[in-house]
This record gives sequence, structure tokens and C-alpha cells, in this order.
Amino acid sequence: MQTQKNSGTLSRTEKIGYGLGDTASNFVFHIVNAFLITYYTDVMGLNPVAVGTLYGVARIWDAISDPLMGGLADRTQTRFGKYRPYLLWIAIPYGLIGFLAFLGPDFTATGKLIYAYVTYILLMTAYTAINVPYSAMMGTMTSDPTERASLSNFRFAGAFSAQVIIGLALFPIINSFGGRNSPEAWRTAMIAFSVLATILFLYTFLTTRERIAPPEDEKADLTKDLVFLTGNRPLIVMLVVAFITLAFSGLRWGITYPYLKYVANLGDEKYFWYLDKISIFYATGPIALVLGLLMTKPLSKRFGKRNALIGLTMISAVLTIAFYFVPATNFEQIFWLNIVSAFMAGPMPALVWAIYTDVVDYGEWKFDRRITALTFAAAMFVQKAGLALGGWSVGLLLGYFGYIANVDQSERSLNGILLMFSIIPGVLTILSGVILFWYNIGDDEVENIAIELEERRKSVSAK
Repeated sequence: MQTQKNSGTLSRTEKIGYGLGDTASNFVFHIVNAFLITYYTDVMGLNPVAVGTLYGVARIWDAISDPLMGGLADRTQTRFGKYRPYLLWIAIPYGLIGFLAFLGPDFTATGKLIYAYVTYILLMTAYTAINVPYSAMMGTMTSDPTERASLSNFRFAGAFSAQVIIGLALFPIINSFGGRNSPEAWRTAMIAFSVLATILFLYTFLTTRERIAPPEDEKADLTKDLVFLTGNRPLIVMLVVAFITLAFSGLRWGITYPYLKYVANLGDEKYFWYLDKISIFYATGPIALVLGLLMTKPLSKRFGKRNALIGLTMISAVLTIAFYFVPATNFEQIFWLNIVSAFMAGPMPALVWAIYTDVVDYGEWKFDRRITALTFAAAMFVQKAGLALGGWSVGLLLGYFGYIANVDQSERSLNGILLMFSIIPGVLTILSGVILFWYNIGDDEVENIAIELEERRKSVSAK
């Protein structure tokens, strides 16, 4: 594997190729986050509390598998690099298991629950096996902080593009093959998205390269790596922030469809072209996210990544809480509020993941060890744990508020769904914004660290 050669500027083709990797990931993962809970309750007929428990149990396995995957990826050595090969090896299993998760077999209630446990845990394992290395690649493709920020933008443009396509295509496909409560309809849709995910991951493998390697004299020691990981204060702050933020996302994604279906009372009648109102809501939000993503660079340059992230987080919190006070039955009002909210949130994921690459450099600078994949494995675990907490909360809270699938909801249930869509995630978002004040690496320091590390690598290669 190359170490320092061509470690700066990347071609547009390579950036696009990398970004399409997150398109691939989200063709399955976003559908899982946004719709799997409702699929389990409304299509498979599972109890919402049982579904919430499933999400909690899966995180126990994640606590084991995620750091193991990070340690394994950091120690992988192939002619393709440390992390790239996993895109080739796991692309097909990821797509296949994504399809199987929505197979909807005609089992007994117990059989369906067991099937859900097996396929969901397998899917999360496959997600770990391909996305930990994929995320780590961003820290090995270039040493230039500006180029890494650009990579992060391309990555999330890819992710948001997937969400747009899902919004435009998922429910039209489902409505054409039996409707929203039909297992056959969901199977058909997932065949298409799973195949696309597999193809795009393979394209990412073909169009990207790794260039930054750890110091040649660095010995593999998972225990030491974990100690260094926990000693990286900026990373710990970001992991806490990410956990809370993703709990917000997991709750919000999991409850959006019930909010639109029951609180906003949106049906499947056509509203514009071939799209119903729910499809339009799901599609236009990610479009606004993509447009908001364009603000990442100017905001970072003007305020710094940390300060920009704090400001956007607080704005996002206010806009989320605002949904409680806007009549859900007024589609135009919730539509435009969602557009504004998504636009302001657009730069946030790119800023977070760009910061992760900064803290990897900080860890190498401070401890003289580069533990890229383990760092991103920690980020991935926190991401899934946060999403799972959100999903688990959806199941438990729906049960608490008396939710019953596919019937008119009680006033208590409707108000509970509204609280879960607005006030609760809004408060979580404010908390994550407050914690961000403890992140203590400025952009100037990041630049200086990158320069010093480059000098270290040059001196090592010259020996």
C-alpha cells in the first residue's frame, strides 16, 4: 500500500466514487431506520414493545462486534489497502441481508419475532463490516484537511441523494405491488434498493485509493489502542454528541411515518404527478439537506467547524420543537417547516464526520499511533447505539401511549406521537449542542497538526 505518495488533492471522480458509497449504504440503512419499526408493527404484526426490546438486544452484540471490526480493519493488510477490500467482500452480503430483513415470511407470531431478531442482527453486523472500513477510508485517502472536508461533503451528498431517491420511489413501488401493508410490496421494493446498494459499493471500491498508512514501526495492540482511544478527549466529546444526536435521529426517523399516517392523516391518494403527500414529504426533505450541505464550506470557513456545528444544532432544535405548534393537518405548513429544518441541518453530518478525521490526526499527533478504523468503529457503535435508543424509545413510547397499528388512534396516542416527533427530539438536540462547547480543537490547530504529521511521515520515509 502506498503511504505518502499523492496524499493531498483528490480527483472529482474519486470523490464521487467515495460519496456513492454512502448512497449504497443508505439504500438499505435509511429504509431500515425510517421504516423498519413500522414494518415490524404494521406489516408483520409484532408488538411495539417487543420491537423496542429487539433494538436494545442488538446493541449488546454491537458493543462486541464494532470494536472487533475496528481492530480487525486496522490490522488488515492487502494489496488493495487496509479498508477498501471490505467494500468488495461485504457488498453482496449487505445487499442480500437487507432484502431478507423485509422478506416478511408467513410464520407464527413467535417465528416472526425470531426471524426479525436473526435478520436485524445479521444486517447490523454486515453494516458494521462494510461501513467501519468505509468511514475509516476518509482518513487514509488524503492528508489534506480541506480535501477531507470535501470528501465528507461528497459522502453526505451521496447519503442525502439516496434519501431523495427513496422518497421518490419507495412508496410508489409499494403502492404498485399491493400497498403499504403488503409483505410482497416491501419485498419488491427491497430487491431494487438492495441490488443498487451492492452495485454502488463495488463502484466505490473500483474508484478509490488509500494513501495514508500508520507509522511502519507501529505494533498491533488492541488494548493499547483502546487506552489511547479513551484518552482522546475531543473524540470522547464528539462520541457523546453523536450518541445524543443519533438518538434524536432514531426517534425522529422511526416516528415520522406514524406522524404522517396518523397525526397528519395523510393517505395514499396522488397529490403531485405520481406522488402522494407522504412520498413528497420524504423526498423533499433530503433535497433540502443536499442544498443545505452546500453551506458546509462557507460556514466552516467563516465560523470554524465546531462553532458552525453548535449554531446549526441549536437552530435545528428550535425548528424541531416548532412542529408541536404547527397543525399537522395543514400539509403546506409542515411541508415548508420540514424544508427549512432539513436545509439548516444539511451541513451537520458533514461537519461531524470531518471532525472525526481531525480527532484521528489529533490522536496520532498526541500518542504517535494512528487508529483510524477503531476510531470510526467507536463512532459507528455510538451511531447505532443512538439510533437504537431512538428506535427502542419509539417502540416503548408507542406502547406507553396506547398505539394500535392500522386503526384510528386515541387522543393520547396521537399526542404521544406528536411529542415524539417534536418536543422530545428537540430537547435532545439542545443537549448535544451544549456538550459541543467542551470540544477544544480549533481549525487552526487542526492545520498545524496536519503539517506536523506530514513532516513526521516524510522523515520516516526518508530513513
